[in-house]
Amino acid sequence: MGTVEFGRAVRRWRDKVSPETVGVPAGGHRRAAGLRREELAQLAGISVDYVTRLEQGRASNPSAQVVEAMARALRLSPTERGHLFELAGLAPPGPETVPAYITPSVHRLLDRMTGTPVAVYDASWTLLQYNPPYAALMGDPSGWRGNERNGVWRHFLGADEGRVLRTAQERADFETAVVSDLRAAAARYPSDRQLRHLVGELRAHSGRFAELWDSGAVGRHEAARKTIDHPAVGPVRLDCDVLTVAGSDLRIMVYTAEPGTEDAERLALLTVLGTGTASGPR
Repeated sequence: MGTVEFGRAVRRWRDKVSPETVGVPAGGHRRAAGLRREELAQLAGISVDYVTRLEQGRASNPSAQVVEAMARALRLSPTERGHLFELAGLAPPGPETVPAYITPSVHRLLDRMTGTPVAVYDASWTLLQYNPPYAALMGDPSGWRGNERNGVWRHFLGADEGRVLRTAQERADFETAVVSDLRAAAARYPSDRQLRHLVGELRAHSGRFAELWDSGAVGRHEAARKTIDHPAVGPVRLDCDVLTVAGSDLRIMVYTAEPGTEDAERLALLTVLGTGTASGPR
């Protein structure tokens, strides 16, 4: 019964969410005012087939990660989010797990920064939400699944190096900082199974990660100047600031250019060019 009720609740909330609210272009003919299944799937970072099976009550036991992603995509309130977890037969994540809930105020912050690339990460550097300018700058993340959404995993084990250009020293500093960040997160959330699995996979398959992890390397992921090699406009030198949200352990990554520079012009141009996609996995 719970599976059926879970699917009905997702469908009800999907029908209530206006596309504009979650950054989805509302163009084209729509039979209903709410989100399409394809749009919810993209926003939540799961397959359309899985959304369909969940809504039809044919998929049992959705994971806590899937429920959390759908709650984020649907912009559910804390009470609604708790109810969705209950319908899935799960307890809402407690303080012992890496927080992944994005507050309405942070959602509004991203909604208003329409010309600035912004992304929200959790304490383990897993991408939770991003706006269209971020996708245009860094490449469309909407197809990323599972560990592909984790920045540390993508750096050490991903096939795609991404668009950020780094000197040897910048790469070393970056690696030290993110490994240190991940170790700190593992210490704060020792009961988080997903985080333990991520660290285990990185240690098993990346000699460089294992070396840094075992050496106890210390660093911090701080503000930096980054060069992004964009395929359409060329290299763009930007300031990257990482803001933390008090009480939620989220990281907001913001890219800006100095006004009046060629970099500012290129950033404006690539934002206009976009990717042709909506904002991605929540």
